[in-house]
Amino acid sequence: MSHFRYWSKLIIGVSMLAFPALASEPTVPPEPAEFKAQAPITYVPRDSIVEFKALPEYHEPGWVTQKYVKTGELPPVKDRLPKEPLVFKTGNMPDGIGVYGDTLRHVIGGRPEGWNYSAGQSQGWGGIDIAMSECLTRTAPLFQVEAKDIEPLPNLAKAWEWSADGHKLTMHLIEGAKWSDGVAFDADDVMFYWEDNVLDPNVSPLNGATQESFGPGTTLRKIDTYTVEWTFKEAFPRQYLYAMAYGTFCPGPAHILRTKHPKYAQTTYDQYKNGFPPEYMNIPVMGAWVPVEYRSDDIIVLRRNPYYWKVDEAGNQLPYINELHYKLSTWADRDVQAVAGSGDFSNLEQPENFVESLKRAAQDNAPARLAFGPRLIGYNLYMNFSANGWGQPDARGQAIRELNRNEHFRKAVTMAIDRKRLSESLVKGPFTAIYPGGISSGTSFYDRQSTVYYPFDLEGAKVELEKAGLKDTDGNGIVNFPADKAGGKDVEITLLVNNGYNTDKNLAEGVIGQLEKLGLRVIINALDGNQRDAANYGGRFDWMIMRHHAELASVVQNTEQLAPTGPRTSWHHRAPEGGQLDLMPFEQQLVDVVNKFISSQDKDERAELMKQYQKIYTSNVNTVGLTEYSGALIINKRFSNIPSGAPIFMFNWAEDTIIRERVFVKAEKQGDYELFPEQLPGKPGGNGPMN
Repeated sequence: MSHFRYWSKLIIGVSMLAFPALASEPTVPPEPAEFKAQAPITYVPRDSIVEFKALPEYHEPGWVTQKYVKTGELPPVKDRLPKEPLVFKTGNMPDGIGVYGDTLRHVIGGRPEGWNYSAGQSQGWGGIDIAMSECLTRTAPLFQVEAKDIEPLPNLAKAWEWSADGHKLTMHLIEGAKWSDGVAFDADDVMFYWEDNVLDPNVSPLNGATQESFGPGTTLRKIDTYTVEWTFKEAFPRQYLYAMAYGTFCPGPAHILRTKHPKYAQTTYDQYKNGFPPEYMNIPVMGAWVPVEYRSDDIIVLRRNPYYWKVDEAGNQLPYINELHYKLSTWADRDVQAVAGSGDFSNLEQPENFVESLKRAAQDNAPARLAFGPRLIGYNLYMNFSANGWGQPDARGQAIRELNRNEHFRKAVTMAIDRKRLSESLVKGPFTAIYPGGISSGTSFYDRQSTVYYPFDLEGAKVELEKAGLKDTDGNGIVNFPADKAGGKDVEITLLVNNGYNTDKNLAEGVIGQLEKLGLRVIINALDGNQRDAANYGGRFDWMIMRHHAELASVVQNTEQLAPTGPRTSWHHRAPEGGQLDLMPFEQQLVDVVNKFISSQDKDERAELMKQYQKIYTSNVNTVGLTEYSGALIINKRFSNIPSGAPIFMFNWAEDTIIRERVFVKAEKQGDYELFPEQLPGKPGGNGPMN
């Protein structure tokens, strides 16, 4: 019997593990229930995935040659490829070398702001930016590489070497690669991204890249057309190789973006950020597909990049798939359409859909296959720890932040959360696990014995609340601020939530109900993705519920975000404009541990440091963990080259993990889904594809 059918029959009625008796004393989290629906990972050596080399001959779809090369619209494929293209090794492809054709249909809940990723514009998420962007290094496929062999894969940077003292890193860029409009990619694109976006205080790249993302005091300079040199304060900080992958070092097309940047044009920073709206078609990319069609609230279409710089071992220019669709709907609808077969791909990450999706996938005529990965999705309640101005809080907001910095208050909140009930409100069964916060249990750095868990204990939580100086002085069931804080009014807390995800809102509603019993009035502030991100980055929140990012899921990626190691690295504690961080003692301990981890080259020491980190984090309630669970990859059965056990999120999202440029559909299974068959991207800013 398949895992799908087994779980569809037994999922209802499976009980969670017994939990410890209510007590104020901290303990370790209980062992999670066994979850047999998880797919196994096939581990491979790192050097078995890609290499750079010239091949005797190169190929492309026949229609490209006939319609564009023979008519003089494009140079021959060999002249569009680099001197030594990136080659995907056949042995690492689950189904081997593919064939050209077909469409991969996505459904997303986001809406694009525009195409200027470098200046902070969202493309709508759902894998659009991953399809368009390429970064210096790549990490997503590393889920299949064992820890002892792990280091980011080469990408735009084909190779690198360290100086003898470890303070300089020389990177060699791929030679002869071109943007999708045929303009050469080189070190000037890298330097434009660094100097005029990352280092410019008026520009905020989409995934929050700052100088601190690559180490305080780090510099970057151009050596020659295809060489750049990093200089670090630390010796051998290999950690920053991960920060050079998605999504903090993915250069944009300097030859296009400079035309709107204030440094090079008579423009404002708003004009720079918004100069390439969703209606601007054919923005040059280094990725495998280019946006050629945008219909507001309907669809985004991407077509194959004729200058893409990656091939298979037979010399076939990638990607195999000609077209990507992104239907603009809702995130919940993405799961529904993928399971039904009207969509092809989904990261099943909202547990409310798990049971029905498993039942549907178990049917013999199901169009999609479904596989769960490790428990890597965790939700935290983040408290704003900045007490010196980030986000310019009013008197009430300032009083909340001072409470957030009170250890008794944080313990009261975490002890008042009934995580078992909260998780079961999302989905019953063995999917979820008790998660106190901190490092994800799905990573190799997780240590349960170093994880401090304050079990649910409402009466004990009330005692902690009194220790924080909060009492219900007016008898209405809600505790009041002290008389000298916020006028002694009821304690009201605004909770920032992503309006686009039902899971986020359901968790928020559960937290609000449970904390009302503690005597705290929590008011939801549900904003759509782009607005939510702006409120987070701007510090305009008391609390927020957020699914954790790569730093807690992998530890080695975006490691500087594990603590406020710089003024803008933490999600919930940043320095105000022109100000300083006001770290609490335990936060300074976290910073010290993280910085030591980053600089350490000793595997055993690094493991021990993360045990220390987890103990400090969870004992001091740096965040209030809510729940943790597995996600599942849903993909239509017609697609080949899907690696086993691919997590929907670890180093990056599954759209990158499965390496879409080498995914293909066998000829006999291909469908008639292309909206722009035998067409390629047109000129930047032009009206869609050229025909």
